[in-house]
Amino acid sequence: MNLEQRFNSIWYDRRTGGRWLRPLAGLYAGVIRLRRQLYRSGKLDRCRFKVPVIVVGNITAGGTGKTPLVQCLVARAQALGLQPGIVCRGYRGNARDWPRQVSANSDPLEVGDEAVLLAQQCGVPVVADPDRCAAVSLLLQQGIDLVISDDGLQHYRLHRDAEIVVVDGERWFGNEALIPAGPLREPLGRLDEVDLVVVNGDPRDSGFASMQLVPVRVRSLNGSQQSSLASWAGRRVHAIAGIGHPQRFFSMLSRHGIEVVAHQPGDHAVLAATDFDFDDELPVLMTSKDAVKADAINPVNAWVVEVQAEPDDKAAAAIDSLLRKLVTTP
Repeated sequence: MNLEQRFNSIWYDRRTGGRWLRPLAGLYAGVIRLRRQLYRSGKLDRCRFKVPVIVVGNITAGGTGKTPLVQCLVARAQALGLQPGIVCRGYRGNARDWPRQVSANSDPLEVGDEAVLLAQQCGVPVVADPDRCAAVSLLLQQGIDLVISDDGLQHYRLHRDAEIVVVDGERWFGNEALIPAGPLREPLGRLDEVDLVVVNGDPRDSGFASMQLVPVRVRSLNGSQQSSLASWAGRRVHAIAGIGHPQRFFSMLSRHGIEVVAHQPGDHAVLAATDFDFDDELPVLMTSKDAVKADAINPVNAWVVEVQAEPDDKAAAAIDSLLRKLVTTP
């Protein structure tokens, strides 16, 4: 069990709870409280821009489905006649100079896998920089009229006009403790301050809006072939999921009648040819985020399961209302 898996077992198992980490969580709570107060009081400056900024983030560590929702936001903004652009951190990108304009052909090792995925699937300007203020400054040179930040809820230096939080509908908030004792980046009360909460999965009785990640196609890594995920029922496959919550991907495959041999390289892990060396002829299914890193490796019989976020009526109406409000507010 690697460190990431060990923390997940603590965070999402209420019986263990990570009590020995609670003192560190208390220190963390104090730091984030002080930091927020400094920005709210104006003692730390925020960067503001002439176009509205929407931040899509979460209050838990790990994957919740932010990136598919960003793709959904882009499409709905375009349907309203807007010209959105995207900024992101470029997480684990090793570029020496920032900000970086990201294209569909950018190196994910330099700018991060999520940045390249967004550039490939959204077809709008994408800029990566750990300093999102610098990223927005470059993005504005390209004639966009709406900024969507993939993650960055806790990047308080960037002024935002709206905040959307995505919640994992399977794991929710784990033991509800702050990092490192639990998965929370901020206290649960933070949800009361955001403009919209969208649950990725079953919202249960929370009253929140929700969305579902729906498989739209399975394509060969080189794009020469494609099929539906349903057509893979009854087959045995190797499944690679280097994402924050890999079990979501494996469960989706299993629900479609696929026998899964699961592989978890770790969220944002760098993939190598040896990661696809299984000494058999079984096909390999992977997530879109893994595919941008696997392109350079070009493994044999590798396929990408592409998904999209489908918001429920409540989420769709709230998103459209929020977009209209932002672009009409002086």
